[in-house]
Amino acid sequence: MERGSSLEKVNPLSARQPVMLAALYGLRCGEAIGLQWSAIDFDRKIITISRTFERINVDGKVVDVSKCRTKNKASFRSLPLIPAAEQALLKAQKHQHHQMKLCGGSYCKEYKDYICVDDMGHLVTPDYVTRVFREMLLKNGFRPIRYHDFRHSCASLLIKNKVAMKEVQMWLGHSSFSTTANIYAHIDVDSKMEAANMIASKINLGELPEKKKSPKRKIA
Repeated sequence: MERGSSLEKVNPLSARQPVMLAALYGLRCGEAIGLQWSAIDFDRKIITISRTFERINVDGKVVDVSKCRTKNKASFRSLPLIPAAEQALLKAQKHQHHQMKLCGGSYCKEYKDYICVDDMGHLVTPDYVTRVFREMLLKNGFRPIRYHDFRHSCASLLIKNKVAMKEVQMWLGHSSFSTTANIYAHIDVDSKMEAANMIASKINLGELPEKKKSPKRKIA
């Protein structure tokens, strides 16, 4: 059965890695799904975003394509391997190896180099991740948001924690600084207002006290 079909049984674990990567790194869904184990340097603590996954329509037929390139030149980027991400990825890698041994010949080897696969080794798709993520939110009583909203949340947290807009651009892989600035200008203003209020609370620029006049001397 095609991955992402509405008849497929939902397995929240299959969407765990794409959601984690979106929350911590602001990855686009295609970037998360296209990520391979070779992109994770556990020794140097670096994660490199160099591939993407797309679902396209060719002559009326849906085709899944994993490309050895990103959305644009700036989207190719190397980022620090956050400890929480490292632990989650090591756990996922161990689970993947376990499933390979457990399922034997039934395990799909085509995507063994990819991180975001299900328990049978099939690569998850954007449609599947979106659907599972939505159902996970509803099941746990959270308000519905889009998977892509994690990307905005990641950027907002960076800006509110005083990370420079240029650094946010590089983290998200935007093609230009203006793209980042235009999208998140309002957050940057809010962040600057916090700094302004802090400065105002520390510096008193009230009116200076009036200088007392010397008493007039009486002429004898």
